[in-house]
Amino acid sequence: MHACLPLLRPSDFPAIVRDGLETVQVNLGYRCNQSCLHCHVAAGPQRKEAMDRPTVEAVLDFLRRSQAQVLDLTGGAPEMNPHFRYLVEAARGLGLKVIDRCNLTLLEEPGYEDLADFLAARQVDIVASLPCYLEDNVDRQRGDGVFQASLRALRRLNGLGYGVEGAGLVLNLVYNPQGPVLPPPQAELEADYRRELWTRHGVVFNRLYALANMPIQRFGSTLVSRGEFHPYLARLRAAHRPENLAQVMCRRLISVDWQGRVYDCDFNQMLGLPLGGAGTPPALADLAPDTLDTAPVATAAHCYGCTAGGGSGCGGALATMTDPSINTPGD
Repeated sequence: MHACLPLLRPSDFPAIVRDGLETVQVNLGYRCNQSCLHCHVAAGPQRKEAMDRPTVEAVLDFLRRSQAQVLDLTGGAPEMNPHFRYLVEAARGLGLKVIDRCNLTLLEEPGYEDLADFLAARQVDIVASLPCYLEDNVDRQRGDGVFQASLRALRRLNGLGYGVEGAGLVLNLVYNPQGPVLPPPQAELEADYRRELWTRHGVVFNRLYALANMPIQRFGSTLVSRGEFHPYLARLRAAHRPENLAQVMCRRLISVDWQGRVYDCDFNQMLGLPLGGAGTPPALADLAPDTLDTAPVATAAHCYGCTAGGGSGCGGALATMTDPSINTPGD
């Protein structure tokens, strides 16, 4: 795999400082039942990295010490970590909102048949990857049969109340472009998803998040191999919108890797960029929450992926697209 960090630095991306802490995002490991081309973690079935129980306890201790309100669980497939359910139970017991970033197809894997019921019983928000509402596009990006498996999972979640108005169980979907292009305006794409998934498949959801693909790990390496890395970076930089800087996720979030080390965001974690950009990544157990206030954020050229066009973050677009000429939808 091609190393992407040397291609992303130095960079003229604007300086950013933190603005409190709302979300602790935890990567529970890189094991996943899928191997997606756009995956910035390079997750897959053969990956062995997984957070152990003492590190899970360190996460819970930090949550008790901090003012964070949200625990955002990611991977790989975070549910494949053997301590996933314990962490969810404990965090909900602390009164935190818990988000599970689910790939949907895991709900059909042996040993996970009761996962949907577990999440619903604990009112865990689900953010589910569905890179298109068309079967061919999804299977091309994620593998044959993934779209139909995702539909079955979505119908099951709907049956439990997820995405259903008034039920109180949140189901948000995630769109990623299929190549080195920016996503379309989120509101328009959400309307398309809502119409197509309901009329074709009887599926409902709450929100759609349109996220740009980051030029790192598996996706970045693919761009290098195709000679598309620098053109994609140029596209992101040309579409930069300064007003998105106020809303980028790294201002109010920290990212914790499977070993308990802390970074400014999940993308920096995958690049090995330490918290604040200097030294080595601190251990969460040694981090004082109040030291994060107004601290600098480590940046490089990939950060333009969060500020280009409508913006991109863990909660979807950051702003309303006003200039469609700077955006090119995926096919």
